[in-house]
Amino acid sequence: MDSKKINLNHIAIIMDGNGRWAQDKGLERTQGHAAGELSLSRTIHWALENNIKWLTVYAFSTENWMRSSDEVEFLMFFNRDLLTRRRDEFNKLGVRFHFLGDLEDNKIPNENKVLMLETEKITSSNTELNLVFAFNYGSKTEIHSSVQKFIDANKVNVGIEFIESEFRNYMYIPNMPDPDLLIRTAGEQRLSNFLLYQLSYTELMFFETLWPEFGDKELNQAVEEFSKRKRTYGKA
Repeated sequence: MDSKKINLNHIAIIMDGNGRWAQDKGLERTQGHAAGELSLSRTIHWALENNIKWLTVYAFSTENWMRSSDEVEFLMFFNRDLLTRRRDEFNKLGVRFHFLGDLEDNKIPNENKVLMLETEKITSSNTELNLVFAFNYGSKTEIHSSVQKFIDANKVNVGIEFIESEFRNYMYIPNMPDPDLLIRTAGEQRLSNFLLYQLSYTELMFFETLWPEFGDKELNQAVEEFSKRKRTYGKA
């Protein structure tokens, strides 16, 4: 697959179905998240092999705090554990880590914050793949905070052209390009407060496959379908 030829630079994924996968097998929901790690690893390797430059995955939303305290605690530990175990592996492969979200939130354990900052610093010179973890991320929160930062920085009335050209500089990761393709697994067909500003002209694809069972076959199917779509960005 020639990602440059079909202009596929950035894939965003809503990794859905871990809990359902576990429940279908009579397991605890947390075991589904553990199984989902294997699918994430497969996806990262696939992205590297296919010269995808940006991969953004929805790891933990601002709404996920409403889940049971046991599941939230597990997810905080799981994300720390995942970075501790896999960071060096992906660093050697040239993966640069980014974390997209409200990372100053007091609800996030300090251990997570320290590890995320360390990981971004350690991998900052890597160029093979930009891997973005949307963590404690909510698109409405990002937009609202960006508007406030924009107002605070400019303190004057400005024209719409200036807003359009400068607004992105106040978002969580200003240099992150808009996704070309959004994939959501497990049959759900909604955006769930994910990258609402950035997805304005993204191609959307939905798979019935639960995330722990998602792999190269589905990714290749998505690319094939993407290559057939004509992206006009509102033009005729």
